[in-house]
Amino acid sequence: MQITGKRYLDYSSYIKSRFGTRVQKISIDIGFSCPNRDGTKGYGGCTYCNNDSFNPDYCQPSRSITSQLKEGISRFHSRYKTQKYLAYFQAYTNTYSDFNSLKAMYEEALSVSGVVGLVIGTRPDCISDVIINYLSQLSKTHYIALEFGVETTLNKTLERVNRCHTFEDSISVFQRCKNKGIHLGAHLILGLPGESRLELLDHARLISELPIDTLKLHHLQIVNKTVMAYQYKHNPEYFNLFTQEDYIAFVAEFVSLLRPDIIIERFISHAPQAMLIAPKWGKLKNFEIVNKIDRKLTELNTWQGKNYNAEALLVS
Repeated sequence: MQITGKRYLDYSSYIKSRFGTRVQKISIDIGFSCPNRDGTKGYGGCTYCNNDSFNPDYCQPSRSITSQLKEGISRFHSRYKTQKYLAYFQAYTNTYSDFNSLKAMYEEALSVSGVVGLVIGTRPDCISDVIINYLSQLSKTHYIALEFGVETTLNKTLERVNRCHTFEDSISVFQRCKNKGIHLGAHLILGLPGESRLELLDHARLISELPIDTLKLHHLQIVNKTVMAYQYKHNPEYFNLFTQEDYIAFVAEFVSLLRPDIIIERFISHAPQAMLIAPKWGKLKNFEIVNKIDRKLTELNTWQGKNYNAEALLVS
């Protein structure tokens, strides 16, 4: 795949090459929970998590999937005249139910006019082989993407933030899903408490060993109504949050260590200002931060995979 003007494989170019046009994700909230919220594995959820920080206002579990999709499509159609859409099951753990319920939900989404596929966000410990095989069958006629919240490759951090799964769970689920026609994505949060710079860079090596197609990155943000908000208020020294300048420089180095065929879907995410406690980076838009990352890569004369070597980066 040829990417013009970028020093990394970017997601928007991939989507345009795949579909021949702009494709918009439409978020859906269908009221799922997570096993570290409902007591199956734990309580309270991830210490950093407040799903309201990224849910559009039309995403209300009380509304049907069809209703949410149609409203989202109407908003984006008026802005972009987009003709194709992906139903994005985003909030919480979207494979955390029985097979028949999930099948009905996914098929309702695919029945909405203009929807050409599904993007399903979930945890690595919450998907059965039955669902994987069903999605594999769907992938023969639709675009199907699974996004797994890996968040970190360090089990000590996963325990600290109450994820209630291990990195070995992530390795296992990607192996179970590979070569099944499903587009596989991973999500990482950079800067979780207690992780050294070398450990953060080593995420690039370990993530590159997984059979993933895409990677989403963003820096740690402290938002209202989370356990981390309480921790940050009472023990701010527990955190080492990125400044904007440090994050841009760090991402440039991180990208150089990544496997060169991974599509980078996201570098940055901004919580709403009304919910964000720290770090405060001002009012720059996401695309402006990405432009700064592009310039930093050029300044350093580096690019995705330049320093990629699966055996080179070892943390002592």
